[in-house]
Amino acid sequence: MLERIRIVLIGTSHPGNIGGTARAMHNMGLSDLALVAPRCEPLTADTVSRASGADHIVHDARTVETLEQAVTDCTLVVGASARSRTLPWPMITPRALAERLPAELASSEARVALVFGREDSGLSNAELQRCHAHVNIPTNPDFSSLNLAAAVQVLAYECRLAWLEAPHADVPSETPADQALASHQELERYFEHLERTLVTIGFHDPATPKQLMARLRRFTLRARPERTELNILRGILTATEQQVERHD
Repeated sequence: MLERIRIVLIGTSHPGNIGGTARAMHNMGLSDLALVAPRCEPLTADTVSRASGADHIVHDARTVETLEQAVTDCTLVVGASARSRTLPWPMITPRALAERLPAELASSEARVALVFGREDSGLSNAELQRCHAHVNIPTNPDFSSLNLAAAVQVLAYECRLAWLEAPHADVPSETPADQALASHQELERYFEHLERTLVTIGFHDPATPKQLMARLRRFTLRARPERTELNILRGILTATEQQVERHD
């Protein structure tokens, strides 16, 4: 189970935090690290020092330019957020997230990404809207700022506890193809198709969006559609586009 949990760091500015994250991951048995557009050199003497023997995780990490590239194969994407947003998103605690993991990772195709933002500004609204849910660490409200590596440590610890309590999760089952959850990449293609169709039929004006696509994202991600279900929805969109073309 643990090998199918990916830690994603976006826009990290301090190499020591990357090293500290690698150490936190290795402590808890996680090994899959992705770096999205880091604002520093990922592998420095400070990285190695803070990793304390876990720098191989940094060496093996994938570095990509966008969140989409980092989580393209993931079936559950959870963003770490300490701030309330104008559009409420499903919010869970680290413990509640961990309790979901054995079921989430029961299929051999399943992948979970835990996404952490920049040290100074966290995750953007656009990035958070690409997550199925947000996880919030219930810190002291009078001093809530957590070091990046410390936040990773908290979530990695909860993941390990869930794994220890459900050892059978290390033997994933084969999910029938028609029941597999849609991946992040498949969902993003659906959202692009949906927005294009809504614009075509005049239901959506990108100049005055009024959070329409954000609300549709929230609704769809909360539903956790299977791949087959998503294909049905895309088929409906395609048929709609074809009908519009016939009447033009």
